[in-house]
Amino acid sequence: MPDPAPGPQAPASGSAQDAVLDAHTYGRVLEPRNGHRLPLGDGTWHQLSRNYVWVRLISLGIIIVVVTVAFIVGTLLLATSWPWIAGGILLTGYVWAAAITPRQARAYAYQLRTDDLVFRRGILWQRQVAVPYGRMQLVDITHGPLDRAFGIAQLKLVTAAASTGVMIPGLTQGAAEQLRDTLVEVAEARRTGL
Repeated sequence: MPDPAPGPQAPASGSAQDAVLDAHTYGRVLEPRNGHRLPLGDGTWHQLSRNYVWVRLISLGIIIVVVTVAFIVGTLLLATSWPWIAGGILLTGYVWAAAITPRQARAYAYQLRTDDLVFRRGILWQRQVAVPYGRMQLVDITHGPLDRAFGIAQLKLVTAAASTGVMIPGLTQGAAEQLRDTLVEVAEARRTGL
């Protein structure tokens, strides 16, 4: 008598997969210092690549330079200094975003559990989303020119409900591909097991 077909399995959390997912990442997830935070829970949390911070800082630096040049040109063409008020506000926002980028990057984490993928982000405004494997419809990897130069990618999970879609930025290319393959395999097993 043939063995019965195995049921849907949770993603393997073996050392080989963990080594790929945790390559060039931070050591631990930073938590807010406030006692009223979302708990991390049990399990292994995987983080973003350290290169994500450099990509964000370079992107913000480019924006800061472009905004500064635009307001210098605006000031010279209009022969007035009022564009610097708006420019100063914008520049302050971008400089603040650059200053908190390293801390934000360490607050991103994801966990592969038995029935779902849990994604968390945020220090002040926290968000924690659990996406059931059986509900995933699309797993998409994207990376722009700067991402490719630093060897990182973004992984986007699309479900039937738009509010549960998740985008995990700053994964190493190997981690993004490994995670995509694992999620597609487990999601397919869950759908056929229903």
